[in-house]
Amino acid sequence: MTIGIEAQRLYRKKKAGMDIVVLELIRHLQRIDKVNDYVVFVKPDEDPCLEETANFRIVEVPGGNYMSWEQLHLPKAVKAAGVELLHCTSNTAPYFCPVPLVLTLHDIIFLEKLAIKDKGTRYQQLGKIYRKLLVPRIVGKCKKIITVSHQEKSRILSRFRLPASRVQAVHNGVGPEFQPVRDQQLLQEVREAYHLPDQFVLFLGNKDPKKNMKGVIEAFGRFAEKHAEVPLVVTAISEEVMGEILTELGREELSSRIILPGFAPFEWLPALYTLATVYMYPSLREGFGLPILEAFGCGTAVITANTSSMPEVAGEAALLVDPEDLDEMAAAIGRLLEDEDLRKQKVEMGFERVKAFSWEKMAREVLAIYEEVLQKAFGTFVGT
Repeated sequence: MTIGIEAQRLYRKKKAGMDIVVLELIRHLQRIDKVNDYVVFVKPDEDPCLEETANFRIVEVPGGNYMSWEQLHLPKAVKAAGVELLHCTSNTAPYFCPVPLVLTLHDIIFLEKLAIKDKGTRYQQLGKIYRKLLVPRIVGKCKKIITVSHQEKSRILSRFRLPASRVQAVHNGVGPEFQPVRDQQLLQEVREAYHLPDQFVLFLGNKDPKKNMKGVIEAFGRFAEKHAEVPLVVTAISEEVMGEILTELGREELSSRIILPGFAPFEWLPALYTLATVYMYPSLREGFGLPILEAFGCGTAVITANTSSMPEVAGEAALLVDPEDLDEMAAAIGRLLEDEDLRKQKVEMGFERVKAFSWEKMAREVLAIYEEVLQKAFGTFVGT
């Protein structure tokens, strides 16, 4: 059979979490399925990070913005390629799809009323409007919906009143690159490049309101009032943006306690996790929470939220906090920095927890879904 995989934004240089998931899915399908043919549809960009194999063909589909590419150009490319199933991997799909459709719906946060005053950038607002209009209209067209946690599956089933058999939870994995970095030269290079001290709190910066960056900064401010040495490292945020946030929070004094290294390249992330003493991930809402596993794999103590999918991913290996209780978050930072035994315990629990998640397991479960859909559609499927 010939299976199509939509990976529109895979070739962009600054990859989001969903891009990493589809990249790992394709790479692991290339390893485990040598029988069926695949066509991967991407939009041309500056980071061609995927290679063709004997049964995997890459089709670059140019044209338009995200919405027009998906609704106009992708269906034409799918029809021309002769695929028999299309897997759309990032929440949305063509309304008129010429073949049976599998959709990965990572989450339905965009349909929920979160108590967030900041609605995000104009681009984020347009994306939310697009998803809000489209997704309720396409879920009924999907032969199967994949989501990334059992918590999210429950929300999707409740929201759209779908049969339970239509939605399947498939956990994301974490790659072997996320392990403690032993290369002292690399660690020193990263430390010097970002001016990192021996101890610091790490937050991977993201302006999406659900990531709770302002909450992290305010909680750190409360922690910093009693601890004069340990800084907060926030990636991917400019000095100008941070200055605006600190002014809004009335926390201008924190400018000397926050290190802004800029965008951290993916290949340096394991080293950054390894060097960090504590990693902060107290999101207001997540469908999964992949960075939790990345930090676990690198031996970093994690603080995450006690809401949505994060307890499902972290188990008891992280300190779970109310992401809207700033004092609780500040206290959690203090506990992990001051109690070395607790920190070591959480690190060891993280190493054990991360063993339950792998990209190969995820890819095999997705391949089984392709098999199910194709058997129902055509009465046949050539397995691996």
